[in-house]
Amino acid sequence: MTSQEHHRVLDPDTDAAALKALTHPLRTRLLGLLRQYGPATASELAVRTGESSASTSYHLRVLARYAFVTEAEHRDGRERRWRAVHAVTSWSNSAMGASPGGRAAVSALRRRQLEHLASSLTRHEEDMEAGRLGEEWREPSGITDLLPRLTPESVTELWRAFEERVVELTARDAEDPRARQVVLITAGLPLAPEPPAPPTTGATGVAEGATEPDSEEHR
Repeated sequence: MTSQEHHRVLDPDTDAAALKALTHPLRTRLLGLLRQYGPATASELAVRTGESSASTSYHLRVLARYAFVTEAEHRDGRERRWRAVHAVTSWSNSAMGASPGGRAAVSALRRRQLEHLASSLTRHEEDMEAGRLGEEWREPSGITDLLPRLTPESVTELWRAFEERVVELTARDAEDPRARQVVLITAGLPLAPEPPAPPTTGATGVAEGATEPDSEEHR
């Protein structure tokens, strides 16, 4: 799943143009659809996205220019078919964070992932209600929002353990006819402590609950 031939690591210095191309919302979606459903023509992707085939064809050519997609085996000679080159695209957050362009690219791509999560939730619910997924999938599916306190080293270790376990389980279930595609979107977003709230003040400008200093006439 994450072997060298399936995993592309983008470098913000040498792949700046590729990163910029990938952050286009439709291109990100087209690449995701090719990864999720396999090879397709521009016309087939136009139906899925609601775009024109001229638009999807143009954006597929841009993705091909930067080696995100390539031509797939044709079913016939009438229309070009495309496939994703890699199953996974990643980058170094530290390297990307060194420039405004890199930070903007990461932010845009993360928001595309959130949009993918929302659309995947809608599809999951529709598939369950329509009976396209059996009841055995209802219990294990879900979304969680845990808030552990961890060090940077522990978060790194957690990512590594998660990725290794996904590879292991994917290999184990590869030949099981019960296996279905599962959308796994993970997040590890540290948050700084919130600053203390400023004291509330009354109409006189004195903090509520505070004692006013004695004036000369009361001494």
